[in-house]
Amino acid sequence: MARQPRPRIVSIDGQCYDRHPVRTHCVTASDDIAQVVEEYTRSHRRPGDWLTVSEKVVAVAQGRAIPESRIRVGLLARLLWRGVRKVSYGVGLRSPTSMQCAINECGRLRILYAAAVGWLGKLIGRRGDFYRIAGMQAATIDAAHTSPLQPDCVILGPKDPDRIAETIRSATGCEAAVMDINDIGGSWVLGATAGINRPLLERIMRDNPCGQKDEQTPVAIVRRVEGDRHEPAV
Repeated sequence: MARQPRPRIVSIDGQCYDRHPVRTHCVTASDDIAQVVEEYTRSHRRPGDWLTVSEKVVAVAQGRAIPESRIRVGLLARLLWRGVRKVSYGVGLRSPTSMQCAINECGRLRILYAAAVGWLGKLIGRRGDFYRIAGMQAATIDAAHTSPLQPDCVILGPKDPDRIAETIRSATGCEAAVMDINDIGGSWVLGATAGINRPLLERIMRDNPCGQKDEQTPVAIVRRVEGDRHEPAV
């Protein structure tokens, strides 16, 4: 079933915001993500706009899309991946190669501790302890064959997203954020410049107006507008 388009305008606490998805070329490790954002928003952005960019695209530009053929899966990953809860909206660490990447990123001891705490949490009906302990670098890993960007690769989380947001601001003059957003209501600012109200931006982008499949719109311009007399971002 095709994904239903999201409305451009949303109202948060009585204030309207225009979210304009920006289409780009297919980003690769040879791209400078700040220059990509600058180029594709140049004719549309204005002072006061906020710019968002998908964490997956940032990670790909950083060379953090790892081909499955290059991932050597160890015994610990083979033991742990089956314990990850199966869900309808994604794979995450429920594959040997993505679990191995989590071990490589976070360390064996931290992943073991996270797995133990997660198992104890399940016994009392609590979820999310594994990722709370393992941290952002585990939670933002995308398994191979789940992203149209690099389908044969495990995509790691972005490195230093606050710094990336700063480079985008330097290139564009606009406040910027690196975000992890999905179609089930997940909206997280992983890194941002000082002028971004993180909780507000997460609420503005919660319905994922950019999509996460083949829309190829990893960048968005967010603009405050006045009620029904708004002027859209483009």
